[in-house]
Amino acid sequence: MEIAAGKFKAQCLQLMDLVHDTHQRVVITKRGRPVAQLTAVEREKPQPVFGRLQGRVEAAIDIVAPLPARWRLGNERQR
Repeated sequence: MEIAAGKFKAQCLQLMDLVHDTHQRVVITKRGRPVAQLTAVEREKPQPVFGRLQGRVEAAIDIVAPLPARWRLGNERQR
């Protein structure tokens, strides 16, 4: 669908609703030449929270072992 810039300005909100509902592309023209287009945003499915970082995080140390000395505050007792 093509529409002149002046007409687009007057009907902008209605055209945005039309594009959202129908996913139809609107080409905005000035003096008959295309200058812009209005298209619907393609939303991606949100990723689930669990497993989002799978394959991106790696544990380099044993997480249940006592902390190395450099990480202790000095007031901790050794186990």
